[in-house]
Amino acid sequence: MDLQQIKNYLEEGSRVRNSLDIEKISFLGESLSSAFKNGNKLIIFGNGGSAADAQHIAAEFVGRFERERKPLPAMILHGNSSSVTAIGNDYSYDKIFSRQLEAFAKKGDIIIALSTSGNSVNVISAVDKAKEIGCSVFGITGSKGGKMKDILEENNLIRIDSDRTSFIQESTIAIGHIISKIVEDSL
Repeated sequence: MDLQQIKNYLEEGSRVRNSLDIEKISFLGESLSSAFKNGNKLIIFGNGGSAADAQHIAAEFVGRFERERKPLPAMILHGNSSSVTAIGNDYSYDKIFSRQLEAFAKKGDIIIALSTSGNSVNVISAVDKAKEIGCSVFGITGSKGGKMKDILEENNLIRIDSDRTSFIQESTIAIGHIISKIVEDSL
């Protein structure tokens, strides 16, 4: 990669982040603030790089983002390898998130489903389960939205204007930081 290619990459990443739908991000942050104030929790999940993004975002709430405050209840669903592998073995990999939502989610919790394509079967299955439970479900995905665009309300789906996984993941972390700031400022 030469210097011009690096510059082009950075400029394209900036364009993608600058095109984020700030109204939807604000809505997610305010919904999350209200849920925490009402004693509910955040449950966030995804596969691969999205799992890493979910873990990073959850840590901002359990730990802290920019200021000292009480820890907030946020959890990931891929972190317990025994649960993930047992559910995958006994049921199917498609159920690794939805089965855990049955155990941990309650009405009023905020669910954030991450899928760069919007088509991950285990993520889609979990979105359906979370809606059945009565959770407020949000999705973050790439520009096409995949199947998530068909099952989530338009206001609850943040579509990042790229099909390039790296830009989607970079923007997902930016969204995570913004909603962390919104929550901290509202507390």
